[in-house]
Amino acid sequence: MLEQDIDFDAILSQYRADPFDYMAVHTSHTGRLRFKVREGDAVEGISGKFHHIPGTLLYELERERNLKQITAVINGQVDMVRSDLEGGFVEAGEHILTIKHPLKKREIIEYILRQVLTPYRAPEKAKYFFALDLQARIDKYGQRAVAIKPGDEILTMSLMKRDTPVYYDGEPGIIHSVYFKPGVSVEQGEPLFGVCPKDRLPLIERIITRVKAEWE
Repeated sequence: MLEQDIDFDAILSQYRADPFDYMAVHTSHTGRLRFKVREGDAVEGISGKFHHIPGTLLYELERERNLKQITAVINGQVDMVRSDLEGGFVEAGEHILTIKHPLKKREIIEYILRQVLTPYRAPEKAKYFFALDLQARIDKYGQRAVAIKPGDEILTMSLMKRDTPVYYDGEPGIIHSVYFKPGVSVEQGEPLFGVCPKDRLPLIERIITRVKAEWE
C-alpha cells in the first residue's frame, strides 16, 4: 500500500466523528442469565499492577446450581443490553450486550496501522508463542529490528496439548506490531502480528507522527 492510496483525512475524520470501539459480549456457556448492568452504565475493565483486580460485574450465568460471574475486560459504557433475555435460559455464544470503549491515541494509531500493515493470521484456534530463536532475537534487538522471510520458523502453535511449529509464508519484512499474548487462545483467522516491508517503514513513521500531531 502506497502513501497516495491512503486518505489520511478521511480516516482521521472517521475517528473524530466516532472515537469508540464497540465490543460485543457473548455468553461464555449455557445457563440462566441475570444482568448486573443496564444500558448507559459505566464499566471498568481489569486493573491493578498485576491485572489482579477484576472489572465490573456484567452478568451471571446459573447452570445446575453453579453460578458463574462474568466481568468486563475493558472500560467504557454499556451501549446495548438484551434485556429481553433477562432471567431466561441462553445458549453459549449469545450476543447479550455491547460495551462502547473510548479509544486512546495509541489505540487509534494501532487501528490505522492494521489497515497498512500486512497481517499474519492464526491458522487455527490455539495458543501461540514465538519460536525460541525468534523470541531470543526479539529480546536482544527488539521486534522492529527483527526481519522474517518465507520459510522461517516463527511460532509454536499449542493445540490439544500438542505443540506444532509454524513456518512463515508471507511477504518478507519486520514484525512491526504484535496482537497476541503468549499462551492466550486466539481464534482462527485473527491477526497475530503485522508485518512491514523495510521500504514501507518511512510511511509507517509518518502515519504515527501525523496522528500524534493532529489527535487531541
